[in-house]
Amino acid sequence: MQNVINTVKGTALGVAEYLTPVLKDSKFKETGVLTPEEFVKAGDHLVHHCPTWQWSTGDESKIKPYLPKNKQFLLTRNVPCYKRCKQLEYTEQEKIVQPEDGEGGWVDTHPTNDNLTEGSGTAEMSNDEKSDSDEAEDMKNNLGNAMSELVLGDDDDDGEAAVMEDSDLEDEEDEAEVKPISDREHVALKTSESGGEIIQTRTYDLNITYDKYYQTPRLWVSGHDENRHPLSVDQMYEDVSQDHAKRTVTMESHPHIPGPPMASVHPCRHAEVMKFFIQTVTEGGRELGVHMYLIIFLKFVQAVIPTIEYDYTQNFTM
Repeated sequence: MQNVINTVKGTALGVAEYLTPVLKDSKFKETGVLTPEEFVKAGDHLVHHCPTWQWSTGDESKIKPYLPKNKQFLLTRNVPCYKRCKQLEYTEQEKIVQPEDGEGGWVDTHPTNDNLTEGSGTAEMSNDEKSDSDEAEDMKNNLGNAMSELVLGDDDDDGEAAVMEDSDLEDEEDEAEVKPISDREHVALKTSESGGEIIQTRTYDLNITYDKYYQTPRLWVSGHDENRHPLSVDQMYEDVSQDHAKRTVTMESHPHIPGPPMASVHPCRHAEVMKFFIQTVTEGGRELGVHMYLIIFLKFVQAVIPTIEYDYTQNFTM
């Protein structure tokens, strides 16, 4: 039933997007949305600092006139996924964070070292730039409370996709190292350090498109098994947090690539989450540049697909 609802909503939103005028004036600081030009700027920054990502044109018949022909969407290929989400549930790598009022709650997939940082220039973080620990802890708690107010809002939007609530922007170097795409072309098997057994590894292709209706980025994922056979819908949902499967993540037609529907993280609250980040940085006496949008976007959206190890290695402070 939920799939039928998602299909109807997807069709309606497609019509709404067609009728929505292209955003011309920046509203990034006020509402957390992007113009197409700002999306390209943020995409260029991502490609420069995370070289596994690159721009793509897609199908010629689906080119959007408000974006450069050679910068229609971003993609990264053959991203490894070593575990299913159920293998992460209730382990030491996750904790359930409850808000003060006891309502809702969100999943912190990386509960340690959660300072949120933005550096100057290339946004590289040094020890001298780290916030004091008490201030950082207060910021983390405030972020957690704010996210919990946004998540699981069935009553507010009648079952529409829930917010991407993970906010763990670590001040240590991310585990996901920057690797050239060529180094991951044949990722299929990984040996377990504990027992020496072979782990069969799935791989994913990830795309980031610009959603003209919501005026935010939108993430798309397409998976393959260890033999490079496409994953079924049910198999891909195994790699989605169960709090988000079939609600935040739905199967829809890709705006730039023909073919069967792809899994997509619904963008209905991306701007709301980004607005919170902007306000938090501003209250701390700093300014968050629009070029950092996709770096932050990939951080908080990982709550939805925690086992897909894509590249978002740049750090920043709040």
